[in-house]
Amino acid sequence: MILLSQILKRLIRQGKLTVIDANGKEHVFDGPEHGPSVKMRLHSNAAIWKLALYPKLYLGENYMDGSLTVEEGDIYALLDLFTRNLGWGSRHPLVSIGDFAYRLFWYFNRYNPKSRSLKNVAHHYDLSDDFYDLFLDENRQYSCAYYKTPEDGLELAQLQKMAHITAKLALEPGQKVLDIGCGWGGMARFLAENADVEVTGITLSKNQLAYAAEKAKQTGLSAKVDYQLTDYRDVEEKFDRIVSVGMFEHVGVPHFRKFFRKVKSTLTDDGVALLHTIGTADCPSATNPWIQKYIFPGGYIPPLSQITPEIERAGLYITDIEVLRVHYAETLRDWRRRFMDKLDVVREIYDERFCRMWEFYLAASEVSFRNSGLVVFQIQLAKRLADLPLTRDYITEVEEKELNAARVAAE
Repeated sequence: MILLSQILKRLIRQGKLTVIDANGKEHVFDGPEHGPSVKMRLHSNAAIWKLALYPKLYLGENYMDGSLTVEEGDIYALLDLFTRNLGWGSRHPLVSIGDFAYRLFWYFNRYNPKSRSLKNVAHHYDLSDDFYDLFLDENRQYSCAYYKTPEDGLELAQLQKMAHITAKLALEPGQKVLDIGCGWGGMARFLAENADVEVTGITLSKNQLAYAAEKAKQTGLSAKVDYQLTDYRDVEEKFDRIVSVGMFEHVGVPHFRKFFRKVKSTLTDDGVALLHTIGTADCPSATNPWIQKYIFPGGYIPPLSQITPEIERAGLYITDIEVLRVHYAETLRDWRRRFMDKLDVVREIYDERFCRMWEFYLAASEVSFRNSGLVVFQIQLAKRLADLPLTRDYITEVEEKELNAARVAAE
């Protein structure tokens, strides 16, 4: 406990952390600034050493395995306490120990060829359909929603997200749209139903493909929406518009250039694209090892400094960038609450370790968007400089129109 105590003494400046060690002894770390108060128990000396040596990996593993429990507060409160004290844009000793070896491992495993991409997607998205229905909205939007007010519910916020993106695409009736990484198909169906366009949605998840195709059939949109099990690198057809929501995080830095060159070659001459992706306000760094191992193998969250140079090299114009700041934190809050409300059902589908893994994942992701510099970038791209309106006013006008149309359709 000596090493961990020294680290925590330096770390905790806001709030209070009480740690009960494997012998039942309490260690109190009380910072001079106001903040959360949390008590956790470490049930073995091995858990203590692991947490001291590499918390980025072992904090989550200890919680999954039950060798770390939270006695006062919950895992969200504990992670909130840690991330508030760590902040972002800094390299605290608590996060730097053990990083060197992992960075080497990550560097040589960040490539996502087609075969690995398919495997990585299946790891996370080909879970039980019943599972995702427990906490996502009715359209299964598994990406950042758009909260116009703090009181917006998840269903409304996800509709607002789709209307916001639709507006930025500046669509014309009859156009052909490519949805790269279409997920369960909600965005594609929204576009087809509300903007009178034809949409091709591509995914690498067999479960998502089957669900999306069936949903299009049920909603009478099969003639306007075509879902395919296709890698973006294999697309040859031309499209008037391209949208990609929550997929770019899985591309991998070595493939950024190929991604944007494919976007350019796939767009018509007057084409427009909208990229919606998680990003970081921090400098480039390796993917969190716990997330890499258990949640998103092959995933990576880039800063703008890594994205924009590849857009420039591809010969595309950046016509608009919007940074959505706490919207994903609010989305994750709603997902986490829904997940915790259905925890007994999740246990019936999987097991206690899976429940703790997902509780940790949702809580860790939320605090990362609140305290650790994670944001969402919406980047609008075009092949020509003058093919979009001169001002951004059209976005609000079209957004309200599409949202109202969606509300009427829902009624």
